[in-house]
Amino acid sequence: MDVQQLTAVVGQQSSKINALVSEIRKRVIGQGILLERLLIGMLTGGHILLEGVPGLAKTLTIKTLSECLDLEFHRIQFTPDLLPADLIGTLIYNQKSGEFIARRGPVFANMVLADEINRAPAKVQSALLEAMQERRVTIGDTTYSLPEPFLVLATQNPVEQEGTYPLPEAQVDRFMLKVVVDYPSRKEEREMLDKLISTAVQGDGADASSIAVEKVLSKSDLVTLRSTVNKIYVDERIKDYSLDIVQATRNPSLIKLDELKSLIRYGASPRATIYLTLAAKAYAYLKGRAYVIPDDIKTICYDVLRHRLLLTYEAEAENVTSDELIKRILDRVTAP
Repeated sequence: MDVQQLTAVVGQQSSKINALVSEIRKRVIGQGILLERLLIGMLTGGHILLEGVPGLAKTLTIKTLSECLDLEFHRIQFTPDLLPADLIGTLIYNQKSGEFIARRGPVFANMVLADEINRAPAKVQSALLEAMQERRVTIGDTTYSLPEPFLVLATQNPVEQEGTYPLPEAQVDRFMLKVVVDYPSRKEEREMLDKLISTAVQGDGADASSIAVEKVLSKSDLVTLRSTVNKIYVDERIKDYSLDIVQATRNPSLIKLDELKSLIRYGASPRATIYLTLAAKAYAYLKGRAYVIPDDIKTICYDVLRHRLLLTYEAEAENVTSDELIKRILDRVTAP
């Protein structure tokens, strides 16, 4: 299929994406970037980490997305006393048969919301790590495959650190994107206020989740959309551009930014190059294009790289953020 034919297919499928977004918009006001990144994860199968203070509709948006898809959804509230068995399941003794049977945990779902993931202890985080990477779970001496598609959407609060366990770098790297969720604009917040007050007057309480939404995409529809995203054309120069950006995070001297050496302790892993290209393909698809352009790479680059750059103490002392370093790298690397 050439680019022109693929463009026509993308145009035809855009109605399904638009219908999905419209349905989600019945509940969620604003947060366009958050919704767009969640759609990228849905279309690529990449796990997403959402970071933001409470009350920014992170959980609501994920829950609404799951309700609009014909997929099994489970929400897990992570707490310090959570055990791996609470996540993956455990063996239960059956007195009638005299045998142990496996009782599967909430991780056995198509979409898993790991709410406040940084409140879980290390054992629970490692259990989730196997599920995210291997897409399988071991209960007792038996390994079970997780359902397809399988997507983990995790949230964490960056402000409150009491009773939290920072995610290890190995686990953070498993997330395709780290999305920083910001406050809504004044106009969006006013619209939100009016909508919730209207809902409360109707007797449903001031809760957006009480607004009904319909399923608009089936599992077979999602498979079809993902197949189209995989076919999005990526030019060789775009691939080299992605590679140059990631390589520059490891060796800033390549782009004559020697001053970054003292700020970056470790650069992005090879997984970043793969995820950057895949996410750019999904982003181009959402924009109605059958090919990736350099601006797609630049737009999605921050979400792919910000959690993969390990900064030095010097950078932290100077209040230099990962996003600032990524911007300096993008400004220096020549786009095709």
